[in-house]
Amino acid sequence: MKLNKQDILKALESISAPGEGQNMVESGAVTNVVTFADEVIVDITITNPSLQAKKKTEVEIMQTIHKLVYEKAKIKVNVKVDAPTKSAPNVIKGKEIPGIKNIIAVASGKGGVGKSTVTANLAVTLAKMGFKVGVLDADIYGPSMPIMFDVELERPLATNVDGKSKMRPVENYGVKMLSIGFFTKPDQAVVWRGPMAAKALNQMIFDAHWGELDFMLIDLPPGTGDIHLSIMQSLPITGAVIVSTPQNVALADAKKGVAMFQQESINVPVLGIIENMAYFTPDELPDNKYYIFGKEGAKNLAEDLGVRFLGELPLVQSIREAGDVGRPAALQTATELEKAFEKLTQNVVEEVVKRNDNLPATEAIKITTMAGCSAVKK
Repeated sequence: MKLNKQDILKALESISAPGEGQNMVESGAVTNVVTFADEVIVDITITNPSLQAKKKTEVEIMQTIHKLVYEKAKIKVNVKVDAPTKSAPNVIKGKEIPGIKNIIAVASGKGGVGKSTVTANLAVTLAKMGFKVGVLDADIYGPSMPIMFDVELERPLATNVDGKSKMRPVENYGVKMLSIGFFTKPDQAVVWRGPMAAKALNQMIFDAHWGELDFMLIDLPPGTGDIHLSIMQSLPITGAVIVSTPQNVALADAKKGVAMFQQESINVPVLGIIENMAYFTPDELPDNKYYIFGKEGAKNLAEDLGVRFLGELPLVQSIREAGDVGRPAALQTATELEKAFEKLTQNVVEEVVKRNDNLPATEAIKITTMAGCSAVKK
């Protein structure tokens, strides 16, 4: 007898797919049917990996074809298992903050390269462009955002949100912010171990009413340690920006910063590298550039690592002075500094748009026990 493919499929429609509420054909479990004379081959995919389930499926198909199509049919059933992947043990998952579209981590690897200054100026430039912006000062041991935004004496107030008391971030220059600096005295040292610092950060993240934000910038502390992992476990980071000077010592640490975000267990997209203090131009010699910390070091590093060079910022006294008096230099209108920060910010926004177009929605990293530690052997 010559078997017909349609007859076989019709017979298989009488078999229910486990847990699907549909038959084997409707659920897509039957992936292929081939007939030749009195022979038939059925390819099927199931989600139960047990040997018992595979055998039961095979027997059920053979009995059904023998009963409904041809009792002497020669049948071969190829069972493929496509079991859903299980979550790794001890997985720590973060959660999104409703209303925040993009979260950008600003890191450096090395301290003293102007990371906080760059973060503050990126924030005010984004606000000038019309974006809703927030800054989380995650540098627990050396918070500087309250000074840079001239809000040292401010304190976050409580606000009622859906029956719950939340912190309302302090706001200036169109930028919302929270910092541990709002909760400590100017001369008080924060002497906390990692778990306590992580708890404080989580309170500023999840016990605050940030509202609708297009961008949240996170000013990370120097290095690649506990605070960084805590932040990336707590929040789905859209991308990271690395700040470095052209100096070899700073570049060595910047390379480690990039490597941290690119680790398999972390896998946060690196949007690019910013070169701060790239050159110095004295007022009396406006056409001269002096490369005090080296020339184009961060630019060359970006090329070597295959990430975008987002731009360079000069070593200018007014940037430092503006930060010290609490009015970021990017707010100085019709100046070369304003143009430099605008160009830099545009490049960051471009990379965020590309990242969101080309990569899946970001998730908070899932760190299993000891994952993310470079000393752990795979």
